Amino acid sequence: MKKIAALTLMLASAASLAHAQSGPRYGIRFGGTYSTIGGKDADMVQGYSGELDYKLGYNAGISAQFPLSSDGFWTIAPELIYNRKGFERSFKVTNFGEAKNAALLPANVAPGDVDKFTYEDKRVLSYIDLPLPVRVNTAPGGSGLYFELGPQVGYMVASKRETTSTVKFKSASTSDIETKSPSNKAKEDLASFDIGGVAGLGYQTESGISIGLRYNQGLKTLFDTKNVSAKNEPKAFNRAFMVQVGYLLPTR
Repeated sequence: MKKIAALTLMLASAASLAHAQSGPRYGIRFGGTYSTIGGKDADMVQGYSGELDYKLGYNAGISAQFPLSSDGFWTIAPELIYNRKGFERSFKVTNFGEAKNAALLPANVAPGDVDKFTYEDKRVLSYIDLPLPVRVNTAPGGSGLYFELGPQVGYMVASKRETTSTVKFKSASTSDIETKSPSNKAKEDLASFDIGGVAGLGYQTESGISIGLRYNQGLKTLFDTKNVSAKNEPKAFNRAFMVQVGYLLPTR
């Protein structure tokens, strides 16, 4: 944690120094986010076990690029983006011989009449993220193929959770029962701030058009553990793949 904070401060200082050099550029970036959560205690986020899946979201924001070397092979490319992350979780039950499985069904439904019961849980975690990646470019001026690595900090601005349960009956003449819960926008069960890292690659033209693929790994647990020691805190982290398209305005 301390190393990430120190690296963030170092890169932010480098950006302010690079601003005084020639060649800073500013623009926009947007794209898709494919995210989930991981860690040995990820099941505790929703309070039940089930298969974790990736969820499709989006990201959009402003970007900049500052040279860190006179030839432009090294640059820093900070962004300020709105990023919709999250995850999906589901499970299916076909054996209702156990009391705990039968209890999942509505009170007026006989377990013997049911073919299967499915439960789906979707949660959207909306962040304002500040990635600070340093890029190694294969061509002068920040163009060409590039590789990037750096820290990221984020603040959760919103959370939304929706659940859907479906009862499918053995008899084709009996209509399935689908129940959707009202949206739950509470976010107090999770930490507001996230710290992580990004790594990726992409291609940028001299005109400033770029496309990139990035992986974001959370390094701070999603749980609010301010009163829990690091040794005992539960582990659950954001994980996301991002595809982004960008455009940097000309310097002149």
